[in-house]
Amino acid sequence: MSSAPPPDTVTYCADLLRSHDFPRYAATLFVPAAERRALLALYAFNVEIVRVRDQVSQPLPGEIRFQWWTDLLAGHAHGSAEGNPVAAELLRAIRDFDLPVEPLSLLVDEHQFDLYNDPMPTTAALEGYLAATSSALFALAARIMAPPLDAAEHLARHAGLAQGMVQVIANLPRDAAHRQLFLPQQVLARHNCSREDVFAGKDTPNLRAVLDQVTGEAQQHLATALSLLAEVPAAVRPAFLPLGLVRADLKRLSQPARNPFTPQPASRLRTLWTLWRASRSREFTK
Repeated sequence: MSSAPPPDTVTYCADLLRSHDFPRYAATLFVPAAERRALLALYAFNVEIVRVRDQVSQPLPGEIRFQWWTDLLAGHAHGSAEGNPVAAELLRAIRDFDLPVEPLSLLVDEHQFDLYNDPMPTTAALEGYLAATSSALFALAARIMAPPLDAAEHLARHAGLAQGMVQVIANLPRDAAHRQLFLPQQVLARHNCSREDVFAGKDTPNLRAVLDQVTGEAQQHLATALSLLAEVPAAVRPAFLPLGLVRADLKRLSQPARNPFTPQPASRLRTLWTLWRASRSREFTK
């Protein structure tokens, strides 16, 4: 292993993740120290990419920020990467765990979609977006926990699709307020659901039908992912602990009386409790 950078880079990543992506931060508490540090770096990098959308008012500054990360991953960043705690920790994780750079670069590229208000055209397009983002994070986390396995890659794809679809539903209030929609236009059209009604926050039967379809697809991917857990070594399974949160979120978001435009985030205590229970379940330990 390489010499460790100053501890404050680790603290910075942990604090960033705790503030902006508590579920993934909490999931790192259930893995060994060396792997946890790499996971913190990976997930903090994801936070930096995802936050660009909310930090810029025009696409161009966002494109410039994304390009800096693309250059960093290509090995020719402008300026010292050591001055960026997340970059320093990410490069260390790549080096120490032999992580492939291509999925990280593709993740940056895919999030360029976030900078614009273009509609998500089809279910296939959404799945492609989620495979390059949520699924990629699961796959990279699995590689941190153990040597690469085809079974883990297959599991990661379904895990990421389930998690990503749940996030699309959960983030609907924020996205609609920004006139941005990750629900596929294809599915909206199938159920005669107007984008303008969604942007106006109208809880219509048509929108319910759209959300029911996306929820059903998420449930199928979750069921597949949970069934595939038995095919990967026990050492890999902690990378997939967030599936416990996906299952809980799906149950919460599927309540018939829930207003889809009312944010209902789980409490931090509930998140920790759900992950602790998952970590002790037979799915993750047998």
